[in-house]
Amino acid sequence: MIQQIDAKRASELMADGHTYLDVRTVEEFKAGHADGAVNVPFVFRDASGQWIPNPDFQRVVEANYSRDSKLVVGCMAGGRSQRACELLTQAGYASLHNIQGGFGGAKDPFGRLVQPGWSQLGLPVSQSNAASESYESLRDRAFKEA
Repeated sequence: MIQQIDAKRASELMADGHTYLDVRTVEEFKAGHADGAVNVPFVFRDASGQWIPNPDFQRVVEANYSRDSKLVVGCMAGGRSQRACELLTQAGYASLHNIQGGFGGAKDPFGRLVQPGWSQLGLPVSQSNAASESYESLRDRAFKEA
């Protein structure tokens, strides 16, 4: 079952040992992310700006996190992370929490903030792209094990 949480609760769970899995694009992640998060994009943007699925998403997650890992999953507002949680649930992951409002907050059709995200709540933000958190290193680990 995918639990729905807000960013404040995600921060609390991270303090208790959960991993923040940021499923935004590499570019979004590098621009700023939850301090301590790791990046595995669920989708990419192609040359025309259209979203395309990351064909290696599940493989990279599975190579780096066991099915009993405790994961809080976030994106910009909560939509991509919900879809990522659904895919991971089908793959056998049992401890998943979707961050409603994600990193940048959820907005209504008029652009008004309806669910604050990580950045609006003033939670710790990083622009680091260290090997322990970057998509490149997590992907490399997945393909070295193949």
